[in-house]
Amino acid sequence: MNFVAIDVETANEALSSICQIGVVAIERGQVSGKWESLINPEDDFSVINVSIHRIDEEKVRDAPRFPTIYDALRAACDGKVVASHTGFDRASLRAASEKYGLPPLDTEWLDSARVARRVWPQFAQRGYGLANVAHTLGIEFKHHDALEDARTCAEIVMRAVAVSNTPIEAWLGLLKHRSRSPIARESCGEGPLVGEVIAFTGALSIHRNEAADLAARAGAAVAPGVTKATTLLVVGDQDIRHLAGHDKSFKHRKAEEMIAKGFPLRIVTESDFRRLVDGA
Repeated sequence: MNFVAIDVETANEALSSICQIGVVAIERGQVSGKWESLINPEDDFSVINVSIHRIDEEKVRDAPRFPTIYDALRAACDGKVVASHTGFDRASLRAASEKYGLPPLDTEWLDSARVARRVWPQFAQRGYGLANVAHTLGIEFKHHDALEDARTCAEIVMRAVAVSNTPIEAWLGLLKHRSRSPIARESCGEGPLVGEVIAFTGALSIHRNEAADLAARAGAAVAPGVTKATTLLVVGDQDIRHLAGHDKSFKHRKAEEMIAKGFPLRIVTESDFRRLVDGA
């Protein structure tokens, strides 16, 4: 049971705006190493993101930039199985690498949320967020601290392997198999966005129907509006960080209000959405 677990926190809606990273190495089912770093994202911090992870401009003022920690990241991850809870961390690292013209990590990615959905029936359709899975399994941790989240992701993977008696190498093959989703909803497969409920807003570079098709092929359900079931709002690539007040769409403002109330909803740009569905 050898793999690496990873988690990142971002400064704003852009997946490339990584402000903290945590990495935990597992060898033979035991923690063999771990490291964490704040990162100066060279980007703005949104009020919503700061309220979640409590990292702001002052805390990262003297922190290294992403290229500075990149070699250490590659040394920890290249050639290994890397686990993250959902595809956001994978997409964030890819976006940050692209931002600085760096090559992507050479890894085999394993989504611990998708593993949990298959191993434990209570998470099959909902409730497979990191905090709820950890709480159900009795794993104590400080949520939205990258190192703690990475440690918890690793623990979930190890428990899932033990419960299912299925090694990590087999899980990699199982999750690449795209059968129809067992959930009765408008989803065309079991890709990286399975279980997500997506809404779109703003001017997209492609037709809204085409974007919906991409989401469905990646395993997501698509809804016309933002509701309590929505987990992801995709906004056109206008600079959403600097729009204020009613310049934002109704969906965008509603999503921010729901996030502030604690709903498990995330706002991403169209470009980051395309990174999330890449290969689906």
